[in-house]
Amino acid sequence: MEKVRLNNGSSLPYLGTGTNTYGKENNEYQGDLNGDFSALKSAIDLGYRLIDTAISYRNEAGVGETVSKSGIDRSAFYLTTKIPADNQYIKDKDTVRHTLEQSLKNLQTDYIDLYLIHKPIEDEDKLKLTWEVLEEYVGKGKIKSIGVSNFSIEDLKKLDQYATIKPAVNQIESNPTKWNNEWIKYMFAENIRPQAWGPMKTTDAHRQVLADIGEKYGKTWAHVLLRYQTQRGVIVIPKSHSRNNQEANLSSLDFTLSDEDIEKIDQL
Repeated sequence: MEKVRLNNGSSLPYLGTGTNTYGKENNEYQGDLNGDFSALKSAIDLGYRLIDTAISYRNEAGVGETVSKSGIDRSAFYLTTKIPADNQYIKDKDTVRHTLEQSLKNLQTDYIDLYLIHKPIEDEDKLKLTWEVLEEYVGKGKIKSIGVSNFSIEDLKKLDQYATIKPAVNQIESNPTKWNNEWIKYMFAENIRPQAWGPMKTTDAHRQVLADIGEKYGKTWAHVLLRYQTQRGVIVIPKSHSRNNQEANLSSLDFTLSDEDIEKIDQL
């Protein structure tokens, strides 16, 4: 699997799996937990090693158990989770520490590869103390990389005022309905790696253009869309409950789009 290097020298796969509906009734985000992580097991069996979860998904423990029972060494995985901006998780430094320790317990691991702040924290004091504890856990070796999610350019600039460790990743929505190219350009300039959530969100018109491009490569519209992102340096975490689609997504990395086709996708 193609890998990308972060600003702290660590590497992770360009393509992973989201998990926000795994282990839930009717595969719905707000569904009751049912313990069914067969979709994650399928992804792992196919070779996915970048696995993205979050406290707000309510399924950290199920993700941790599935990874633990996979029979694959922990070092082969790249586990990402996220701390919510809610006061119950970030009230003070001890609260943040408790939150991080609970994530370690849930994921059944001695360290987490990437820990993100799930969304901007409006209270600057709480943002600062949360980041300081994340940096503290990097120092302890319990977290390898830290970053943010859904942070705008202004949010990143605010954090930069006191961060002694630059965010390694900013996970944002990026797809043809909302590329967020201005944010991505800024992140590359600042050596912060963009990671796309919701990378498959499209309209029928978008899919037709992508499918037409894919014909010359023997690829589907989904292959083209994912490759566009990874080819320009954006990490993607598509999620599927279908083994066939999971397998197909992996094969988006084995071809190269032409400059002309890149330009066509830019215009979507």
